[in-house]
Amino acid sequence: MNRPDILNKILLRKDEEIALRSSSISLQDVEVMALDAIHSNPVRGFVAAMQRRVADGEAAVIAEIKRASPSKGLLRENFVPSEIAQSYEYGGAACLSVLTDVDFFQGADQYLIEARESCKLPVIRKDFIVSPYQVYEARAMGADCILLIVAALEDGQMQELAALAEELELDVLIEVHDKGELERALPLELALMGINNRNLRTFETSLETTIELLQDIPEEIIVVTESGINAREDVIKMRDHNVNAFLVGEAFMRAEEPGEQLRSLFY
Repeated sequence: MNRPDILNKILLRKDEEIALRSSSISLQDVEVMALDAIHSNPVRGFVAAMQRRVADGEAAVIAEIKRASPSKGLLRENFVPSEIAQSYEYGGAACLSVLTDVDFFQGADQYLIEARESCKLPVIRKDFIVSPYQVYEARAMGADCILLIVAALEDGQMQELAALAEELELDVLIEVHDKGELERALPLELALMGINNRNLRTFETSLETTIELLQDIPEEIIVVTESGINAREDVIKMRDHNVNAFLVGEAFMRAEEPGEQLRSLFY
């Protein structure tokens, strides 16, 4: 698979990270923790929350808690996940996204745990998930949904990870960047389709990416446009094309009050 250099770099490090984590907590142990969580920490229904907003004619916003990124560096100095989560909930977010990747996004599992405990919103674990180990981890830490990035996975891996997520009662947001990836994602028949407007080779963003791919996606699938939503005009442009679900991070993280920025952008 001809992947962008940054993605190859991240995935190589992810393999090392999984090996290190599984030497500390075995696959068998994390599996038990995940199964325990099914009973002790029920999921909040990520897809259902998105569907409700869209059905009501509102923007369904996945508000992201992200300290840094490889392309933009540090985004937020004053970084308290619990406070940000509450700000987003007040601002009208449908769901939260929390970065747990340590090396490239300065994320942490604990950030997801703290964010989810401080609010009532469903939460997606935003990471580069390539192994069943990480899916069990996600359920154990309290995630309601996981991200699967088509560019990072072979078809067999995608099917395996999506099936495991369903077993563990986790929803899945599958992410594509182009038509070829979309064609690989559609057979999974998942309810949420993320279209990332950022080119992973150049890091440039274009909302046209979402618009161009829309025509090939069945109407019953909720399309989540990701990256490049920075102004109210961007939101209006997307909604004019009947895109009503958004994943936004940077525009909120740079604001003093992320929830107020969400409200001003979408409401």
